[in-house]
Amino acid sequence: MVAITRAKETEQPGFDGVFAALREHLLSGQVKAGDRLLGERELSAQLGVSRPVLREALRALAMLGVVEIRQGAGTIVRRPDVSMLGSFFAFTAHHHDSLVDDVMQARIAIECQSIRLACSRATMTDLEQLRSVVSQIAETIDDPVAGGLADHSFHNALVAAAHSETLSTLYGAISGLLLRSHRDRRESVFGTEDGRFYLVDHHRLIFEALAAADPRRADDILREHFAIGDEYRRRDVATGPRPKPRDTTL
Repeated sequence: MVAITRAKETEQPGFDGVFAALREHLLSGQVKAGDRLLGERELSAQLGVSRPVLREALRALAMLGVVEIRQGAGTIVRRPDVSMLGSFFAFTAHHHDSLVDDVMQARIAIECQSIRLACSRATMTDLEQLRSVVSQIAETIDDPVAGGLADHSFHNALVAAAHSETLSTLYGAISGLLLRSHRDRRESVFGTEDGRFYLVDHHRLIFEALAAADPRRADDILREHFAIGDEYRRRDVATGPRPKPRDTTL
């Protein structure tokens, strides 16, 4: 079992202090996934708080997916699930429109670093996956829903080709918001000639630069790709989104 104590110089009263102490031990690596914390009585005594206050802090950590409270087994430290962070982003963005712009900026940083790394790390399997998705983008050019998924798959495959666990984890956390963005962008460019170039040819150019292992050109084209997408977004804000295509299926 793992004991947790609070440093006197950083002591905070009540719930805040308990939560801070638990968080610091987790971040410092003193407590690792699979460790079992002391029982409530011992832990509350060490932290100098009542058992109800301790339970509140543990429940908060459980909601974040950091610990698991098991009946009869105590509190077990878990490896955090990045999908929890994705859910948080999606929920917060629903209430704070400005967060979407911040997420998009984070996306640019992640993808541009990813494509530079992918120029030296991508395997033949990665390149075949990207080539296949470029074909899917062309095949779904007139279907905003399937096309949005294909576009999303391309950028996911691009990040995966960097073979960076950290970049993939960060990208996965915002993946839900990005999928929505890809779908919205598909609808905004539907039926336009420049939109077809942006959706098909521009993805092909990104792929070709990556396959040629040219990090500077790959980075330049990818940044241009984002700039064009941002221009479509601004156009939508100014004039309203284009009408959605009519469903002609029976």
